[in-house]
Amino acid sequence: MLPLTRRQMLRSAACGFGYLALADLCSQARAAEAPEQPHYESPLLPKLSHFPAKAKRVIFLFMQGAPSHVDTFDYKPQLAKDDGKIVLGRKLLASPWKFNRSGKSGLYVSELFSNVAQHADDLCLLNGMHTDNPAHPQASIQLHTGSVQFIRPSIGSWVLYGLGTENKNLPGFITINPPAGVGGAQNYGSAFLPAAFEGTRLDGGGRMENIASSLPSNSQRRQIDLVQSMNRDLLKKSGENPQIEGVIESFELGFRMQSAVPSVMDISKESPRTLEMYGIGAGGSDTFGRQCLMARRFAEAGVRFIEVAHTGWDQHTGLHAKHALNAAAVDKPIAGLLADLKQRGLLKDTLVVWGGEFGRTPTAQNRDGRDHNNRGFTTWMAGGGVKGGMTYGATDDYGAKAVANPVHVHDLHATILSLLGLDHEKLTYRYAGRDFRLTDVYGNVVKPIIA
Repeated sequence: MLPLTRRQMLRSAACGFGYLALADLCSQARAAEAPEQPHYESPLLPKLSHFPAKAKRVIFLFMQGAPSHVDTFDYKPQLAKDDGKIVLGRKLLASPWKFNRSGKSGLYVSELFSNVAQHADDLCLLNGMHTDNPAHPQASIQLHTGSVQFIRPSIGSWVLYGLGTENKNLPGFITINPPAGVGGAQNYGSAFLPAAFEGTRLDGGGRMENIASSLPSNSQRRQIDLVQSMNRDLLKKSGENPQIEGVIESFELGFRMQSAVPSVMDISKESPRTLEMYGIGAGGSDTFGRQCLMARRFAEAGVRFIEVAHTGWDQHTGLHAKHALNAAAVDKPIAGLLADLKQRGLLKDTLVVWGGEFGRTPTAQNRDGRDHNNRGFTTWMAGGGVKGGMTYGATDDYGAKAVANPVHVHDLHATILSLLGLDHEKLTYRYAGRDFRLTDVYGNVVKPIIA
């Protein structure tokens, strides 16, 4: 659902022509009075980064539920060798999938991701990831906001706040199919940042609610002008006020989006070859393929931060069947996205991030499942100034814990911001008497992975 202010504007626009005569009278009266309007500058205008950026935008592929790193991108031959052994009261479970060396770099990638493996030389595997909490809601919220204890702005909101957007007719931050039960709107909310930096939600089918209007464009424009004149009067009286400015921006952006969003979301003019590349029309991969293609289109149109979520990776049982289905749904679309970005010259300045909120244990649960593991797991990056064809960090021989070059979620956030040209220690917002930042008082940029 759209943020409240945008929803109010769009519903107001659909109310009918009852306000239009009043709008005409008010606009005529105000024109005669010619009041001085306060200076207003959109908070979404492009901003200078702290230093030269390697990436201009981010596409975050969120695998909600926690895919198993030891079955996907973290090859553990010792786990296979010791399959069935009892460790700390639990039985080790070898991966049922074969790992193959891929690309010139020879990265090990599971056969679950045979299509993504073709892009191994573009991947940077962070195999020493760890986070603070093994529960889905808390880990998901920390991955998105940096905090478990408090409501904080999401990383997409911080990026938009720091850099603005390159397309004034589109939201700067879009989330496609966000999961509802693991933090919900907190994962794309702006918290204490102005409302203009909140993410705009698209449902799983790529639809945006309340975007259409029953009024002709010129009539709706007059209606909005009436409301905005009142908003600007209030802003003039109150002085600088991020909340009022956010409302003004939401009304204007909502109006512009009505024509811009449908055209960007329309994939009917894409070539059959492109659709096939994303796995569109191929059953299990069709939905996620469409979402990834829309992500590319939004990125190409200047959207700063795009998240695409795929849910259902929480396999406490039925690992073999369900992980296989999940991988079949996302493998080809992700490979298509990487290939499409690359052939369009967009991958070099688009940072693609893949991962879940944590990983899974190397020991069995319910015979054919794995439990939560926040102590060690895999996230990968591609493009956007990241070194490809490399593995950074490692878990132990079984994949239970990060033991070499560990990367915390705070470090991941600091690195993403750095690739975008933002210093995570300088990207702050003053609220409740102190300066806040995405990484709080933590975080180190993982410099060895930056090209």
